[in-house]
Amino acid sequence: MFSWLTKIVMACWRPVKQYARMGDDNDDDLFLEGSSSLHDSLLWSKELEKHTYGEFSFAVVQANEVIEDHSQVETGCDATFVGVYDGHGGPDASRFICEHLFVNLMRIAREKGTIISEETLRSAFAATEEGFLTLVRRACDIKPLIAAMGSCCLVGVIWRRTLYVANLGDSRAVIGCLGRSNKITAEQLTRDHNASMEEVRQELKSLHPDDSNIVILKQGVWRIKGVIQVSRSIGDAYLKRPEFSVDPSFPRFRLSEPIRRPVLTSEPSISSRALQPNDRFVIFASDGLWEQLTNQEAVEIVHKNPRPGIARRLVKLALNVAARKRNMKYDELTKVEKGNRRNYHDDITVVVIFIDHELPAEGTSVEELSMRGFIDTVTPSQFSILQGDPR
Repeated sequence: MFSWLTKIVMACWRPVKQYARMGDDNDDDLFLEGSSSLHDSLLWSKELEKHTYGEFSFAVVQANEVIEDHSQVETGCDATFVGVYDGHGGPDASRFICEHLFVNLMRIAREKGTIISEETLRSAFAATEEGFLTLVRRACDIKPLIAAMGSCCLVGVIWRRTLYVANLGDSRAVIGCLGRSNKITAEQLTRDHNASMEEVRQELKSLHPDDSNIVILKQGVWRIKGVIQVSRSIGDAYLKRPEFSVDPSFPRFRLSEPIRRPVLTSEPSISSRALQPNDRFVIFASDGLWEQLTNQEAVEIVHKNPRPGIARRLVKLALNVAARKRNMKYDELTKVEKGNRRNYHDDITVVVIFIDHELPAEGTSVEELSMRGFIDTVTPSQFSILQGDPR
């Protein structure tokens, strides 16, 4: 009797449950074209957290067998730090950056007494590069491919209503600015260091006038020395120092001739900007997002939708676009296992930082926390060492 009654109740509940889900922000898969799946085991997100100047949303989706995107958000009582590190050749470089760059920045800021500045950011990047090359030197005998591992590196710091952005590679920071008639406009804050761009190719040719193979068109893609697209990175030791040449038995990283001087650089592009009243949010994301969505599409999605889960919404929209390119449905793509998923899209990391101008500039009661992308642990941040009077 009970079993029969239960079946009737469940049959009646199914259509009701479908509509109930549509009102739940956590089940936003339902708005995606052709989607019926409500779960992707490779997708991690934090719906909405607080930082000194507002709120932030964080999401990561894995495509590679071992995730190569590493990322972090550090919240402090007077500052916010965002890092997106898109690795290539393996995860070692991006993981190393996640473990050391913020620590280096805090150490250098404390030593110089200058808190956050373009100079301290530049020094932190240099210290992180040198630290990873030291690791390569120690490990290359037992792990030779570590010399071919590198990472793009995108960092944003908000300190006293000023936004600092430092970038290597083709991850991107885009700010959403509110204009007339409540129209949101995208402004790209970073420059893509990628050989697909004419200006980057010209820059490389001017720096290497005696090297006719500095950029090569290979299977329709411009690559530096025929092996890599990004012109700036942390790591990629074999393209920076002759001592780190990779064994030619690894054809993916084979060079036509030994390098005589560095063909890549770890010098970041750095800019600063006093936040304006019409600046609403900043999207920090690895190139996996920008391969699928334009800057303007991304800022319009953030502007038109609720804050909770907005980073996850951007990731899912990017996946939906990737699926359509392969004549697939979204839920079919979510069933593709890691490793094989890389044939459809890259690892994608998205952090959306909202800027609430009505909040006080300093002294806001925000817990000092460190959050790593794709890892469900939150630890205390080291931002506390920045407290005190800046010089």
